[in-house]
Amino acid sequence: MRVLFVVPPLVGHVNPTIAVAAELTARGHQVAWTGPAAALAPLLPAGSLLYAAGDGDAADSTDVLHGRWRDLRGIAALRFLWAEVLIPLARAMLPGVHTAVEAFAPDVLVADQQALAGPLVACRHGLPWATSATTSAEFTRPFDGVPKVGEWVAQRIAALLAESGAPSGWDPRFSPHLVLVFSTPALIGDGSPALIGDGSPELIGDGVPSGNGARASGAADGTPGVAVRPGGRRYPPHYVFVGPAFGARPSAHDFPWHRLDPGRARVLVSLGTLNREAGARFYPAVLRAADALADRAQLILAAPVDLAGAVPEHMVHQEYVPQLALLPHLDAVLCHGGHNTVCEALAHGLPLVVAPVRDDQPIVARQVTEAGAGVRVRFGRARADELHRALAAVLDDPAHRRAARRIQASFAAAGGALTAADRLEKLPSGATGPGRSAVRHPAPPGPGTAPTENEKGP
Repeated sequence: MRVLFVVPPLVGHVNPTIAVAAELTARGHQVAWTGPAAALAPLLPAGSLLYAAGDGDAADSTDVLHGRWRDLRGIAALRFLWAEVLIPLARAMLPGVHTAVEAFAPDVLVADQQALAGPLVACRHGLPWATSATTSAEFTRPFDGVPKVGEWVAQRIAALLAESGAPSGWDPRFSPHLVLVFSTPALIGDGSPALIGDGSPELIGDGVPSGNGARASGAADGTPGVAVRPGGRRYPPHYVFVGPAFGARPSAHDFPWHRLDPGRARVLVSLGTLNREAGARFYPAVLRAADALADRAQLILAAPVDLAGAVPEHMVHQEYVPQLALLPHLDAVLCHGGHNTVCEALAHGLPLVVAPVRDDQPIVARQVTEAGAGVRVRFGRARADELHRALAAVLDDPAHRRAARRIQASFAAAGGALTAADRLEKLPSGATGPGRSAVRHPAPPGPGTAPTENEKGP
């Protein structure tokens, strides 16, 4: 079986696919990735087969976009994400993803929820495809409180389908074949979007969410669907909660392990990869809270040197840390609510203090607090006393640790990369649907970054 992963240039969205790809490779399957190669190459294992898609066509570079997005919050950040990042990225990636499919001839395509070009190309080529859901926000009715924003997002998706020549009335964020969710209901709850028969959020008109309950319907290709009934299964059978998937990651970050204090609780403080530069006001509050806890807790701060300030000796500070290697040595985590960081902490049974910045992070923070596994604090107006109380709460109240360990157990039972690989192996391979082109299987090219050609989208 040949599996092509279609991913955006985002660390947290790439890492789970590395673990799944490693498991598939160990079983004798062939894997490749496609996406912006300049950003992806450093994130993938050496020798990975990578097809460039979207590198030179985007209007703005990743650094420029990040600079414009960094200080946005709330609805403004969400609109920017869709209007300036995800939709343009889909357009830019389409030709390269087409080329990758033609060159690699995959049996199955795995598309990240934020790599919309993947499902569009899979539809054109008649390939079965799976959704890689590296954040769980889309499964918790994220727009219930702001329905007009939800309608606006759906309209942007519908317009993308139309301009790409794809059939209307389906949502490329949700595969009708397989949705791999890198979390479990123990964290995200048992609620679900309003689902149609194929497991996609229900759309009406030009792709606007109806907001109604689930209904019986057919899939986009006309196959019969099965209704999701009130009081019955909350998610359809092809929604598979695999928990976090961990694998080997490229890392050049040393760490002063000898400085970890065995006599104090140890807490990692991280705002992740994309939000670290937004912490100019947050880090000073962290330092003051650390001073107040210095006799009982050692904070390990991952932050840019120019923003961290004068870090006291009782703390450990590095710009980057080997997070997965560090987590087994910790007692708690203070973070921004990024899905990967939260799930990695909970996979080690660690309670959290969560200071959400933007995008899906407030939703993830709510999941943590509703599950009892941590405390939410403010990011924009963070105060040292608030951080002090929150950290003391997760270190002292055993209920938070018990909840974190309950989620940890659910993650372990879910199976991670092994379960994801199992379900991918069960997908029917090759072209599907009437009138769609079959995919031949030439020998794939050797490892490295394959060139792309400028092709039309679907």
